[in-house]
Amino acid sequence: MPSNQELFERAARSIPGGVNSPVRAFGSVGGTPRFIARAQGPYIHDAEGTRYIDYIGSWGPAILGHAHPEVIRAVQEAAVNGLSFGAPTEAEIDIAEALIRRIPSIEQVRLVSSGTEATMSAIRLARGFTGRSKIVKFEGCYHGHADSLLVKAGSGLLTFGNPTSAGVPPEFVAHTLVLEYNNLDAVAQAFEQHGNEIACIIVEPFAGNMNLVKAAPGFLEGLRELCTRHGAVLVFDEVMTGLRVGPQGVQGLTGVTPDLTTLAKIIGGGMPVGAFGGRADIMARIAPVGDVYQAGTLSGNPVAVAAGLTTLRLLEAPGFYEQLAIQTRKLTDGLQARAQAAGVPFCADAVGGMFGLYFRDSIPTRYAEVSQCDTQAFNRFFHGMLDHGVHFAPSAFEAGFVSATHDDGVIQHTLDAAEDVFETVRAG
Repeated sequence: MPSNQELFERAARSIPGGVNSPVRAFGSVGGTPRFIARAQGPYIHDAEGTRYIDYIGSWGPAILGHAHPEVIRAVQEAAVNGLSFGAPTEAEIDIAEALIRRIPSIEQVRLVSSGTEATMSAIRLARGFTGRSKIVKFEGCYHGHADSLLVKAGSGLLTFGNPTSAGVPPEFVAHTLVLEYNNLDAVAQAFEQHGNEIACIIVEPFAGNMNLVKAAPGFLEGLRELCTRHGAVLVFDEVMTGLRVGPQGVQGLTGVTPDLTTLAKIIGGGMPVGAFGGRADIMARIAPVGDVYQAGTLSGNPVAVAAGLTTLRLLEAPGFYEQLAIQTRKLTDGLQARAQAAGVPFCADAVGGMFGLYFRDSIPTRYAEVSQCDTQAFNRFFHGMLDHGVHFAPSAFEAGFVSATHDDGVIQHTLDAAEDVFETVRAG
């Protein structure tokens, strides 16, 4: 049985940094990443056989818990009939119709294979529909690794402190306007200066890649009004929040209707699936009926679609989201109480099955405030919890996730461990 350290050293010889996505490398927290061998319910097991309570959940998709038997059965049954056809299937229609039923703003939808592909395609569509070039994004919001979006992005780029990425020519981001999240005045000023040039605003309606940061009251409503007034397309990136914070995502919680929505993660049930959809008149511009090109060999992959359809069906269980929110609040309220008792500056927030942990005195509302969190205190907390068998995201700038299998016993184990760990955090 190889150790995590041995696997990491071996991986580093053939894979850049030893990982296939940067934040997995423990670069900001230090130490050796855990190489996962299997997962079940709320638990993951590493290559050494150690079990951890998992609050990463594959970065969101594992809302039912890992390896849900009905999802696994659906994948196995689909795989028997072939892994990929490069041709239409009835299941593609089923999942498209399921998404349209659940999210009222989506009238038509196109399946892709990842969240990055979904946001990249939505922006191209918005530009094609409006005939304009500029886009607006917000500091700390991550929309995948397409060139024009790697400007003051969240997720791994926040973790590693890079304002952008090497390999992106300045000309590629020249049409990207980066504004402060939750600052509606800045958006209004941008439209005053560039109103007839802005194709779209793309926003995480509740950010999850600079940790969980919710939209302030009136912010999303203001974006909707400005886009309508100036003829720009409003794109909600709900890759992370879609079907995670509620059955209709953030737009269902707030009542704000975007023109386009991007989805991924949960709609694939743990398999690689993404989607973008919205108003029928905008979607009509996508090839083959329109002049905006988008294609993908594995789009609508039958195995991934089977996992997604089964997940969507199971999420319709009565009271599912209400119970998920209750368990998530038990976690965040309990962590706050134990940090306060230990005298550690700390707060937490949650929505649905998504949460944020902040080593500061108040919940942040924008990127600059997230940057004020005590990352050294987080690192001590992270490793202390890992030693107690609890695995949070290895970055102070990532949201966390609770699944339907995180029952009271799992939450209590986490809080008991945190009570000990907060004492060590305070001691430094």
